[in-house]
Amino acid sequence: MPPLTTASSVPTLLQQRRNKLIRRIWEQIELVKCQAAGTQFAPIKYRSVRDAETGVRRQVEVPKRVNSWVFTADNGKTAVAIRYGARVLELARGKFAVEIASPAQLIPTLELIKTAIDAGELDEQLATTAGSVRASFKRSAGD
Repeated sequence: MPPLTTASSVPTLLQQRRNKLIRRIWEQIELVKCQAAGTQFAPIKYRSVRDAETGVRRQVEVPKRVNSWVFTADNGKTAVAIRYGARVLELARGKFAVEIASPAQLIPTLELIKTAIDAGELDEQLATTAGSVRASFKRSAGD
């Protein structure tokens, strides 16, 4: 019999947040690759739709909208802002984006950020941003 462990199969809230952000970074990497190849990146998401005649609900595949996080900074250099939901993650005090020397460095930079998130280096910033997102939902629900 293999040794038993106390590890749970249910990921913690922090791990769920990391996984969500890592998925979004993967989408950005794929978007950049497709833009470089001249193709369109259109991941599929499932949406529940009710048939008007029968009233039966069914799952329909629809293309997911993926907005680019890459922009040109005021100094003309390429920059990427990491987003958690609709909010930009504050990477350091007052720093909301990573400046990149050339667009060719975009994918390695996103891979590096993905590795840092997986290692837990941005947990504090992620918790702060997630808390502000959650707080805005509570305010809008009470209106």
